[in-house]
Amino acid sequence: MSTLTDEIKRLKEERHAVILAHNYVRPEVQDIADFTGDSLELSIKAKAVNAEVIVFCGVRFMAETAKLLSPQSMVLLPNSDAGCPMADMADPEPVANYRKAHPDAIFVAYVNSTAAVKAQVDICCTSGNAEKIIQSLPKDREILFLPDRNLGGNISGKLGVDMDLWPGFCPTHNRVTVEMIEKARAAAPDALVLVHPECTPEVVAAADQALSTGGILKFVRESNAKRFIIGTEAGILHRLRNENPGKEFLPLQPEMICPNMKKITLEDVARSLRDLTEQIEIAPELREAAVRPILRMLEVK
Repeated sequence: MSTLTDEIKRLKEERHAVILAHNYVRPEVQDIADFTGDSLELSIKAKAVNAEVIVFCGVRFMAETAKLLSPQSMVLLPNSDAGCPMADMADPEPVANYRKAHPDAIFVAYVNSTAAVKAQVDICCTSGNAEKIIQSLPKDREILFLPDRNLGGNISGKLGVDMDLWPGFCPTHNRVTVEMIEKARAAAPDALVLVHPECTPEVVAAADQALSTGGILKFVRESNAKRFIIGTEAGILHRLRNENPGKEFLPLQPEMICPNMKKITLEDVARSLRDLTEQIEIAPELREAAVRPILRMLEVK
């Protein structure tokens, strides 16, 4: 009797499918993916991939981004309930109203936003390239950064660039406190503290590094340090431990779990491939507007 993993491999071949997975999803889902990465890496992969079917193991805005970049492919989100609370904190109507009130502003959307919101902005960014994107913008224009006030605030402080910040946040990263870092350092004084830039500016200041998940993986790979305290969603620990067997990784908090990132199971992936369920559909006129700021982001060198 074939295992679920065997069934997924068979269905993937039959459907000429590619499975993309974010670094935060369940370990067993990461293991069956063709490519695992952060939002920037997955955006680039979605644009480059030539597959009839893309199975996106992450949350809805990521699957939408894949569909925007690969409209010729069928994009499946194996569990339709896998959403992003931060993306939902920026609705299209308030963004449109802000645009009317600030017609000369440059609107920058973190890729953690809906397609409907992306359609109203000038350029997108990820946590891995946000600094580069902001530095590429005219210095004499007002900038609105949405939806993450923490990422925007961290970039603003580091670059000395004033920006209007949308009041959104990631519930998982926003819960991290300086006290948590101090307690973790006391327990492991030789460990480097790595956090995600979706954490508050106070937390970022208390850490050794604030990096995207792709940045964390790269930093650890190149570092001579042997112990690390990881202050981001716990799903990344799977890759960190697999790729760095000689190093130790301590979660900043055991409960740093994004419930939405854990919603997709192997059963969901198999069912989605078997029945071609949970397809991402984006109207052509919306796609035309929403893909433009993503392509502008990818053009920034």
